[in-house]
Amino acid sequence: MRLRLVVNPVASRVTAHQRIPIADALASEHDLEVVETGERGDAEGLARDAAAHGLDVVVTLGGDGTLNEAACGLVRSATALAVLPGGSTNVFARTLGVAHDPLTATHQLLRALAARSFRRVGVGIASPSDGPERTFLFHAGCGFDAAIVAQMEQRWYVKRYLAHPAFTWSTITTWLRHYDRKTQLCVTVSDDRVASGPYVVLSNSDPYTYVARRRLTIAPDAGLDRALAVTVVHDLRPMLLVRAALSGLGSARVVETSPDITQRADVDHVDITGDRPFPWQVDGDYLGYISRLTARYEPDVLTLVMP
Repeated sequence: MRLRLVVNPVASRVTAHQRIPIADALASEHDLEVVETGERGDAEGLARDAAAHGLDVVVTLGGDGTLNEAACGLVRSATALAVLPGGSTNVFARTLGVAHDPLTATHQLLRALAARSFRRVGVGIASPSDGPERTFLFHAGCGFDAAIVAQMEQRWYVKRYLAHPAFTWSTITTWLRHYDRKTQLCVTVSDDRVASGPYVVLSNSDPYTYVARRRLTIAPDAGLDRALAVTVVHDLRPMLLVRAALSGLGSARVVETSPDITQRADVDHVDITGDRPFPWQVDGDYLGYISRLTARYEPDVLTLVMP
């Protein structure tokens, strides 16, 4: 097969020591081209170019941001997307069952390619009030969720080595002084106002993220074989957030049953409007402030290589 390996050289776990055996292993069985990203957005352009030239598979070696960009470039094309973990958390790779070690994952990928283990899936497409639409593979977040991601990106040097403690610290500092907790985001599904609150997540798969080796679930009904799940947290009381987080690391019962959290499953289209500009993110990639977001589910538009 014709493969393009898209490498993010500054991703948390990407080193020259890893890249050489990974490239050698892929090139031993396939026609391989290796390219590097230099700045934000490069992975999308490199993936789109690969699809335009009829390559069979784009393989990403980087974090969830690199993977998201590549997915944006491959949606509605025949070129498949494969992932090798190179970031700090690698949420989507772990969701698919990709091995944690990049070289082990490479041999796993070679077996999948030999078996032609491909799966066509749906994705979320988020369209902001001003700016281009973005594909998301596992979630899009608005309000408090995105404000936390923004703080994480400002501390990239800490995220590289201490991702999970950095997330906890960013959550606390965001709640204290980096987000207006009075923000209200109104969520509408099929012209029906569902709920409002300062914290909204649209899920295309489960889990939301991982804390060390444990899954953190926000939307238990989310999955790659169904439309989007919508979660609205009505307020940011510390006890509610702590209970929801602890529950999400286990049975997710609080998330499912709390009267302060509204959930809808199998949503094809959702509108989110704010009473003031609000931050947003897709797949852990912070995208700034907007006043409105429309998101939809598009089935059967992306081919994944499944381990």
